[in-house]
Amino acid sequence: MSYSTQSIRNVAVAGHPGAGKTTLFEALLQAGGALQTAGTIERGSTVSDFDPIEKQRGHSIDASIASIDHAGMHVNLIDTPGYPDFRGPALSALGAVETVAVVVDAAAGVEYGTRRMMEYARGRNLCRAIIVNKIDHEGASLEGVLADLRETFGPECLPLNLPADGGKKVVDCLINPQGDSDLGPVAEWHQKIIDQIVEINETVMEHYLDLGEEGLSGDELHDAFEQCLREGHLVPVLFCSARTGAGIGELLDIAERWFPNPAEANEPPYEKGPERTRIQAAPDPKAHVIADVFKIVNDPFVGKLGVFRVHQGTVKKDTQLFVDDGKKPFKVGHLFKLRGKDHVEIDQAIPGDIAAVAKVEELHFDAVLHDSHDEDQIHLSPLDFPRPMFGLAVEAASKGQEQKLATALHKLSEEDPCFVVEHEAETNETVIRGLSDLHLRINLERLKERYGVEVTSRPPRIAYRETVSGKAEGHHRHKKQTGGAGQFGEVFLRIEPLPRGTGFEFVDEVKGGTIPGQFMPAVEKGVRQVLQSGALAGYPIQDVRVIVYDGKHHPVDSKEVAFVAAGKKAFLDAIGKARPQVLEPIVELEVNAPEQHMGDVSGGLASKRARISGTDSVRGNEIVVKAQVPLSELEGYAAELKSVTAGRGRYSLDFSHYEPVPSNVQQKLVEAYKPRHEED
Repeated sequence: MSYSTQSIRNVAVAGHPGAGKTTLFEALLQAGGALQTAGTIERGSTVSDFDPIEKQRGHSIDASIASIDHAGMHVNLIDTPGYPDFRGPALSALGAVETVAVVVDAAAGVEYGTRRMMEYARGRNLCRAIIVNKIDHEGASLEGVLADLRETFGPECLPLNLPADGGKKVVDCLINPQGDSDLGPVAEWHQKIIDQIVEINETVMEHYLDLGEEGLSGDELHDAFEQCLREGHLVPVLFCSARTGAGIGELLDIAERWFPNPAEANEPPYEKGPERTRIQAAPDPKAHVIADVFKIVNDPFVGKLGVFRVHQGTVKKDTQLFVDDGKKPFKVGHLFKLRGKDHVEIDQAIPGDIAAVAKVEELHFDAVLHDSHDEDQIHLSPLDFPRPMFGLAVEAASKGQEQKLATALHKLSEEDPCFVVEHEAETNETVIRGLSDLHLRINLERLKERYGVEVTSRPPRIAYRETVSGKAEGHHRHKKQTGGAGQFGEVFLRIEPLPRGTGFEFVDEVKGGTIPGQFMPAVEKGVRQVLQSGALAGYPIQDVRVIVYDGKHHPVDSKEVAFVAAGKKAFLDAIGKARPQVLEPIVELEVNAPEQHMGDVSGGLASKRARISGTDSVRGNEIVVKAQVPLSELEGYAAELKSVTAGRGRYSLDFSHYEPVPSNVQQKLVEAYKPRHEED
């Protein structure tokens, strides 16, 4: 089917686990004619959950893409995981769409996943819609859900349709001012929607006040509606049952008629150069190509697959494209549309469309593809991903598989921006980091299933840091005579603490050439060696300013190696006088648990040096406990929470900040480091 940019709709289906996103995804594909029969999670036959681990666990782990060609429109749908453990693929999808449809379970109402995805979408300046699913569920309180949505997200949440006949169908209240629904007469909600839409535009408001609703043209109403979506002045609420099909056709019709096309939505936040100057990517099919890679798939049959959204220009087969600032282009040999695990070859991708290219090793997440060096140094403003804080040290279970393990881990990290692989030089450990214990365990399952690599794992060292809490001066003279030419370098420096999170500053205040300029990089090199290896307990040093203000050199014996040693020892001398501290990572923890277990949850956190910042009640007799906790205290917390809540508790965390450890903890860390330090 041939289509234009104005006919494209890009929608990410997101929300809390269990809200029915995947079932809704299937129902929309069926309603749009892309499927004859919708698959089910129970049978493992859905288009989106095709991974064997997804089928086994019965929920989405990765984002999946499929498209619908219906009524002259081309709708790209992205089904995203709901569990916070797999938020990387869910958030990646935000870079490819204009609209985020947040799915809400009619029986459960607003849950923590609902709030999070609404916040992420708003932060990215995307249009938002809320889909209330399972309206036929016995426990559904539809009036209560709508009230909760408006209370939580504001009065701009207004229904475009309403459930009727006990949830067996829906009735329109955007265009149709007449009729009844399960939530009462349609007329009241119709009037609220019209009032909300017309007040966004002064001209439309004047026409409405002068001539009434009948005086508004279709274009005026559409343009005002689209402006409301772009500016967050309206968040449409739509009711449906993905299981029975009630409201699914109406939902697809609304998406096609009222959701923005790529030319109508807010501009993608492209920036250029180190100054990060904001630039516009216009959806012009004849302009230079600008496209963003938002998903990487390492397919065992097709090879590396880069999935991208075209923001400007047209990508055709045999096009030559550059990756980021690369000097050598690659040729688009094959261009694909994705339909779950299937790849359908196409000839071109126009502005606004989503496509994929295979077997290009240079591709990576968030790579910008372009066809002219005029577009060098362009990138999308980065997404705000949660920081991976859970860690496991891993090694191959069998000798000789080390390289195979390294390759497989690299491929997994390419696919998920929240899965990170690090090599800890201090301990010679390979450490994988993710958003939760489950996140890491799933990736270990993939290692075994996809790549045939089994590993042993253990907790890694906590990522402590060191800093100083006072000012001090340091000095060292390095002098070495070996019979011939010697080594000489002398350094005087001052250090002072910087605000938490600032990092490191090196300042050259030497006057009169007492340390020649060519040796100053050597002094900094010595200082940075200490920054990396630590001085107190063997952890990297941060938040410190080093000011070199004096020194001495010898015209013959001064060498770079001498000033590296002098800088290192002078820095160590100053640190010892500046009240050094060990810092520990503090995380923001959010625990969801049944209300009756609140005492056990709060008591358990109190024993972990946690600072509880708030407790909220949510629908379904659940509580949400928010706290700041030292990461070191959370080892084994998943099993502990499961035990005290009979398996019904869950939690998510994100990095907050570093702060000093208690003195007794610091003493233990320093004592543990001394034997190793003395051996070195």
